[in-house]
Amino acid sequence: MSFKQISMLVGLALAICTPVQLSAHHAFGAEFDPNRPLILRGPVLKVEWVNPHAWIHLEVTKEDGSKESWMVEGGTPNTLLRRGINKNSLKPGTFIVVDGYQSKDRSNRANGRDITFADGRKLFMGSTGTGAPKDRSDPTDQ
Repeated sequence: MSFKQISMLVGLALAICTPVQLSAHHAFGAEFDPNRPLILRGPVLKVEWVNPHAWIHLEVTKEDGSKESWMVEGGTPNTLLRRGINKNSLKPGTFIVVDGYQSKDRSNRANGRDITFADGRKLFMGSTGTGAPKDRSDPTDQ
């Protein structure tokens, strides 16, 4: 066997044996329903600054007074930072209002489009170019 063949076999063996974490970047329409807009109000529980999308966890009080946790998907952490949303602006306990769209499986997950802070500041937090509805939230859709 030649050196080139041995190198290829070693490379193939390493590729097969090395564990790889897969994280798929998906289109809006794969997980969220454009016909299920919603508004969520509540304090931030935690924020996950992870790629490919950041997740904001909220505690929402339902009409009957019971509380439930929601996960709201935003854009990438880098995109959110460019739009003025960072770890310090979304500390646990910060009250926010999120306009978004519920997941297709009707779980307590949503894709967030706009986030409004208690002081009235409104920021676009969604991903662009992912098939999300043209709802005028995305400043590049105007």
